[in-house]
Amino acid sequence: MAGRLSQLGRRGALTLCCALPILVGFGSARDPLAVDPIDAGAVEPAARGPEDVVLLHGLGRSERVMRPLARALGDAGYRVHNLDYPSTSATPEQLVEVLHREISRCCAWSARVSFVTHSLGGVMVRAYLAAHPMPQLGRVVMLAPPNHGSEYVDVAGGWTIFRAVLGPTAAQLGTAPTSLPNRLPRAEYDVGVIAGNGSINPLGRALIPGANDGTVSVASTQLAGMRDFIEVPASHTFIMRNSEVARQTIVFLRAGHFER
Repeated sequence: MAGRLSQLGRRGALTLCCALPILVGFGSARDPLAVDPIDAGAVEPAARGPEDVVLLHGLGRSERVMRPLARALGDAGYRVHNLDYPSTSATPEQLVEVLHREISRCCAWSARVSFVTHSLGGVMVRAYLAAHPMPQLGRVVMLAPPNHGSEYVDVAGGWTIFRAVLGPTAAQLGTAPTSLPNRLPRAEYDVGVIAGNGSINPLGRALIPGANDGTVSVASTQLAGMRDFIEVPASHTFIMRNSEVARQTIVFLRAGHFER
């Protein structure tokens, strides 16, 4: 990492920090690697009664970006709760309590509740379940989660502009052992992780070792205790809009493993 920082230089690092809102997904351009529109028609609707599925978006995003995936899950027979939360304006502890209020409101009496998350949403569901265990928990599918942090935050997480734009939780998403994702316990529930390896971000090649989606390395997405793991040719920003990701998400929620 030190070598990468020295190559980047002060001007390049400033460029990186200014670009971070785009890197984490504020942009809306179409992903050249995407397979839109999402169509879950190849998956038969659930035979049993509706199961609740909670969707959690990533850093700096909103429930809007999860709507195509929400529609696919609804078409597959799930009762979907696409939650919004203030990812850039609250601490992790505050976000956990925001999620607790929302999940209690939608799902307190549900027989079974599963989660599908993107990016920071995966870290937040880990933090939420550590603070509020759920006896009715079903399965969890994480899309591009920084389960061991992101090298981008190692570079710019302490900068004032970074914190001003992305907030206090983003600053805790580095790769150090004391970072938020690395402080959380291993998964003691059924987790399936889908990692993207189709980076469309040139900065990813400079800062992130190995295969990556432009923001998070494939290695960082993996979580101790996870049940299954696959890679798809999708970028971090648009992985939730990929039709194969939608299909594999439904397969895991049904069966507890991905299809190969």
